[in-house]
Amino acid sequence: MRLTFQRQAPQHLTAAREFGRVAVLYGGDSSEREISLLSGEAVLAALRRRGVEAHGFDPRDRALGELLTERFARVWIALHGPGGEDGTLQGALEYLGVPYTGSGVMGSAIGMDKLATKRLAQSIGLPTADFVVLRDAADFELATERLRLPLIVKPATQGSSVGMTKVERAADLPAAYQVAAALESCVFAEPWIPGKEYTVGLLQGAALPAIRIETPQTFYDYEAKYLRNDTRYYCPSGLSQPAEAHLKSLALAAFEAVGGSGWGRADFMMDAAGRPLLLEVNTIPGMTGHSLVPMAARAAGIDFEELVWRVLETSLTRRAAPPAAERG
Repeated sequence: MRLTFQRQAPQHLTAAREFGRVAVLYGGDSSEREISLLSGEAVLAALRRRGVEAHGFDPRDRALGELLTERFARVWIALHGPGGEDGTLQGALEYLGVPYTGSGVMGSAIGMDKLATKRLAQSIGLPTADFVVLRDAADFELATERLRLPLIVKPATQGSSVGMTKVERAADLPAAYQVAAALESCVFAEPWIPGKEYTVGLLQGAALPAIRIETPQTFYDYEAKYLRNDTRYYCPSGLSQPAEAHLKSLALAAFEAVGGSGWGRADFMMDAAGRPLLLEVNTIPGMTGHSLVPMAARAAGIDFEELVWRVLETSLTRRAAPPAAERG
């Protein structure tokens, strides 16, 4: 089997039975497993409340081939991090011929890679911070000279701010590099941007209201995202109408540039001049109680159940091709 992808206007269904039997893929074995479990459980409950025949499916414990033997019609992907969000799973589902939510193989792979996303952004004129790829001591020296201190060190393909470190002294850069390199080989540094942080959710080709994020932490890290209750979220964001419209246009352009589709999120920091700089694109945002896309959707009048339903509708752009014998 294979999938055909149709780039088209969003499709909408009114009857839950039209989706067929749905597997919610969550858990997995990445560093974001616990967040994925929370997202998946919330999605699963919401789908069931809407009458969808939905079942949890943890690919850490079950072979993906069971999606076929158990006759699932489509998949709601709630996996975060490498292995679920980076195109690997999407490619496997393409091979199996099972329609799924969100971005395809290319959009997922590029969106997961912060460095590839930045390079694409630069190529089409989207503003993003300067960077230096780190490999050895020569790169450490280049980073401090070109980017200036303080700076931030990031692994390229981890989500939820895992492995990120703020560096204020040149002597601390090698240790920060080691923290990121323990997770993956591709590591880079960016200048520290002290301005305000914003995020824009994207759903079925439209941008949701922007959210401004404030945290007492050094930056919006894993703890601030999921564990603390003193992180502040502002929606409306406080931006002027023209400034928010501009931010939304940048978010849509960034999502299109990486090949994203269906739903996602783009994150920005404001520089000293008030210019939004693209941080990254997220193709499978969190769906927990602290998550940003559900928050923005609520501000747009879309409750959690409706949001989950609309994300499931994004799987309708992928249809399993009939077996070769049926195609003649």
